[in-house]
Amino acid sequence: MVVVAQCGQSIDARIATASGHSHYINGVEGLAHLHRLRALVDAVVVGVGTALADDPQLTVRRVSGPNPARVVIDPNGRLAPTARLLADDGTRRLVITSTHTAFDLPAGIEVVKLGAADGQLAPAAVLAALAERGFRRILIEGGSNTVSRFLAAGCLDRLHVMIAPMIIGAGPSSVSLPPIARVDQAIKAPMRAHILGDEILLDCDLSAQRIGIGIAKKST
Repeated sequence: MVVVAQCGQSIDARIATASGHSHYINGVEGLAHLHRLRALVDAVVVGVGTALADDPQLTVRRVSGPNPARVVIDPNGRLAPTARLLADDGTRRLVITSTHTAFDLPAGIEVVKLGAADGQLAPAAVLAALAERGFRRILIEGGSNTVSRFLAAGCLDRLHVMIAPMIIGAGPSSVSLPPIARVDQAIKAPMRAHILGDEILLDCDLSAQRIGIGIAKKST
């Protein structure tokens, strides 16, 4: 299994203004790259906070390619049955939730129930459940809390950071991890930079800290 996360941000690592406005920090090239990632994976994953705030479609529209399966992590059953990512368009749709959550969802939605701790689902357990269902290439698209949890858990092979040419100054950041006391405790992420229009893509290699989930990783 190969797991890639992505985040789009300003130069100062903001993903929205202090008021929450975020559409769109990234430009045409950055958004096209996101859709390109979607077209290359088997499943795209978002947290329920992103699903509620943005109501994303999670389809491939800005480039040519197939739609991935759409997955939302929703431990407490907050997702509305009218969410656009649940639309019946022939693509697999999955809701990953806790064992004690009851859902009233449209027909055809695959509900995956996992044990929760403190109201959260472990990233490794989420990946194991997806692997059991045949998914091998996974995109963790957002939001920042979900990406941060997968990063902190050592569940990412790569992190794509798309930097837009703007400075916002205040607002939520793209990644938030537990504090460290020393710089040498930081996660090491060798990276390559790519210029995409007026934006910069940082392709960060996190394979050195990737944990196993019981299924061998396969290269793309």
